[in-house]
Amino acid sequence: MNPSKQTIHPGWLRLMHWLNALAVVVLIMSGWRIYNATAFLGFSIPGELTLGGWLGGALQWHFAAMWVLGINGLLYLAFNIATGRLRRKFFPLSPRAFVADVLAALKGKLAHADPQHYNMVQRLAYLFVMADGLLLVLSGLVLWKSVQFPLLRELMGGYEGARLFHFFAMAALAAFVAIHLVMVALVPRTLLYMVRGR
Repeated sequence: MNPSKQTIHPGWLRLMHWLNALAVVVLIMSGWRIYNATAFLGFSIPGELTLGGWLGGALQWHFAAMWVLGINGLLYLAFNIATGRLRRKFFPLSPRAFVADVLAALKGKLAHADPQHYNMVQRLAYLFVMADGLLLVLSGLVLWKSVQFPLLRELMGGYEGARLFHFFAMAALAAFVAIHLVMVALVPRTLLYMVRGR
């Protein structure tokens, strides 16, 4: 088979990836506007980087994108498990291979020859963002419906603890997005694979 014709990312994966990407951008920008209403960590996010215009508007954007990410994220995980893609692409994990890949990346020698194979750094990064997304959803539930999720609230150290979990999980997601974009810029054909699928 011609390598240029091989399917790298199936259609369902590409659609869900772009829906997740859109939802994440809206959630981060509206979340920053919501954060600015209290700035409980002592600093503010520049208004130009936020979405919603005011607290009420930001909450509306945030809740709308929340449903998109929640439903699409669950479908993404279900499809990955049902098709066996999660097991094939992300496992097994190896600490030794991870260290070797990190060292290779720091030297600018991390191989990207086979787009169908994730190196150990990619595997852990994608698994991390899935876990981080789950933490965002759970802490977000406490912030949205604190009375309805008392056990979850207590596990996170109360409402204020959940707010910290949510903020720092969002910061980790924003960092992942930034690093992801840098990696795409360094290996631009990966963007073509996510657009065309092959």
